[in-house]
Order: sequence, then structure tokens, then C-alpha cells
Amino acid sequence: AAPAGAVAFGVKHTDGVSAELLLRGRAEPEPVAAAGARWPLEEGTVLRFSISRASSEVNDNKVTVSFYAEGGKPINQAGVFLTGVGISLDVDADQDGVVEKNSPNKASWAWGPEGHGAILLVRCD
Repeated sequence: AAPAGAVAFGVKHTDGVSAELLLRGRAEPEPVAAAGARWPLEEGTVLRFSISRASSEVNDNKVTVSFYAEGGKPINQAGVFLTGVGISLDVDADQDGVVEKNSPNKASWAWGPEGHGAILLVRCD
């Protein structure tokens, strides 16, 4: 996806984003933290980014990749806006008719008349 003539790239991202670069020939990914760092454009290079918390609003995180020509002249930029979505399974874990987000019985399950825990029925058709 790099523009013609690009030989290097740099990455900037907002604080809510974690980014890492997997370079060809290296076993471990390299964290992308410092703005202004540049890497050569090489086949097999992978940029991975993620969000580990829910966003406060839509598109509140961003990753920008800048492309550079020989000599460091900027050519173009590509950007991605990200929205982190929080997902939680809240259940009536103590079976009292009330769905509680922080029920102490949410993390365990016990069988029987005095039991607790969720019964999850999954429809896969």
C-alpha cells in the first residue's frame, strides 16, 4: 500500500493505541513508541496495532503512517481511525431476577438448589 518511490516509513499513534512492528528476520516484535522513528520499507514487514480499553467516543484513536522517499523527503500519509468497543457478559449469576455487573457469583458456578452461576444457551444456526 506504500506510494511509488517510498523507501521508508514512520508511525505515530494516539496514547490509547498499542503498536508494534514485526520486521523480517526478527523473532520478536519491536514496540512503536517514539514519534519520528523511521524504518525501511521491506517486504514482510508487519505493523500491528490494537486498543485494550473501550473508547470514550467514536474514532477517538488514530494511527498515522508517513511514507518517505530517498533522502527523507515526505511523500504521503495514510491514517486509520479506531474505536475500542467494550464487551461484557452480564448475567443473573445468583438467579434472583436481577442482572448485576459486579456480582460476586459471576466468576464461579455451583450446581443444585442453592447453586449460583449463569446458564448460557448458545444458538448456532
